[in-house]
Amino acid sequence: MTGDRIIATESKKFKNFTDWFDELLLNSRIADSRYPVKGFIVYLENGKYVMDRVSRKLEEKLERDGHKPMLFPLVATEENFGKEAEHIKGFRQEVFTITRGGEEGYQLILRPTSETIMYPMFSIWIKSYADLPLKVHQSCEIYRYETKATRPLLRVREIPWNEAHTVHESSEDAERQFRAAINIYREVLEELGIAFLLLKRPDFDKFAGAEYSVAFDAWNPDGKVNQVATVHNLGTNFSRVFDITFERRDGGKEYGWQLCYGMGFSRVLAAIIAQHGDDVGPCFPPEVAPTQIAIIPIPFKGREEDVIKYSREIFEIVREKYRAVLDDRKDVTPGEKFYHWERMGVPIRLEIGPREAESRTITLMRRDLRERTIVSIGDLLETLKKIVEEMPKIFLERSRQALQSMIVDCYTLSEAAEAIENRKIVRACWCGSIECAEIIKERVGGEIRGHRYDIQEEPFSGCISCGKKSSYVIYIARAY
Repeated sequence: MTGDRIIATESKKFKNFTDWFDELLLNSRIADSRYPVKGFIVYLENGKYVMDRVSRKLEEKLERDGHKPMLFPLVATEENFGKEAEHIKGFRQEVFTITRGGEEGYQLILRPTSETIMYPMFSIWIKSYADLPLKVHQSCEIYRYETKATRPLLRVREIPWNEAHTVHESSEDAERQFRAAINIYREVLEELGIAFLLLKRPDFDKFAGAEYSVAFDAWNPDGKVNQVATVHNLGTNFSRVFDITFERRDGGKEYGWQLCYGMGFSRVLAAIIAQHGDDVGPCFPPEVAPTQIAIIPIPFKGREEDVIKYSREIFEIVREKYRAVLDDRKDVTPGEKFYHWERMGVPIRLEIGPREAESRTITLMRRDLRERTIVSIGDLLETLKKIVEEMPKIFLERSRQALQSMIVDCYTLSEAAEAIENRKIVRACWCGSIECAEIIKERVGGEIRGHRYDIQEEPFSGCISCGKKSSYVIYIARAY
């Protein structure tokens, strides 16, 4: 992989992302949005498989970090949901409610997130510093009544995700865990080849009830950003409301310091498709691909038996280590099979004809680079191992290049508005005032997503809105 390889911007996904994406979801067996309830979709076999693999990857990392897997109820009472005033203000317009047992006037809240479901239990479980840190996670669905136009995977009303919640003895312990959570999410996304901006949200856009929030914004071909994960420092805001206290080491009482963080699996799936897909369909990283290798026999008249026999031999070798399929359908041409498995997102194809059968070789086609190479049967497994290991790195390098090409430095509101219209992400300077943030949103057509959390960036101009001294280098974009 050389540094100048980058995703071709003439691809259909850059020209008309919506049509490309919607067509791909159905044709590649990822999701069907025709379910007769708005904002709810059916995840087909390939989409479900990829999300399950992402979920497993994340869960393993969380559990290595000491998080305990749990599963909490789906519902909260109105009383508990209303306890934290800032939280309920942030979510009130998004909640689904159900009537208990058909009785009027008694409503339960379907979880939009689980603070008000988990924290009453935390107050029961935590009594002493010896009970801390408490770190739990669950993979589940949350329900939010999205008021914006719904979009399959990107903006849905039933959201598959993982959420983690922690309680700590001190703000310092909470900060250490905050950084650990950031690193866990970073690892997951980078191992999938996803490029993102790690941004600390402005105070007016932080999670309701949080001290501060940091988000992972993945790039999208249409210039919008896709928030795939967030980490929130809650301070003691929720522990004070839900009476999550512990006996300190010196005998006094203290409120627990809390974090919560979540990763949306449908949005990660969308990022994989959007960043790595091409005009044919998705290209899944090998680790999460439903089918990693497709073996395609190319028989010639009179040599069919040799080709099929050798193809089956290769299949038996490969299937021990990889999710492989031998496509030996007789009524489908090799070209049709190539197209079919590319459309299903298969990252590696093995082509076997009479020449390969005779020379005991394989023609290997890698989807990421669209390169064919000839491999001997003795070198096949070692070659596949190398490709599977390097492919996510190639995806990541290429996606980072694409992200950098989308970022434009702007000094005026008109420059920024033009950049947003041209499907770019704006990098600009901001004084920090809400008034200027509102002007930026109105005049530019994008919103302030925040400033970099992972690196320190010094302002390079006055505020893009008022011209006064800047406090932050910010990123402005449209978002899902």
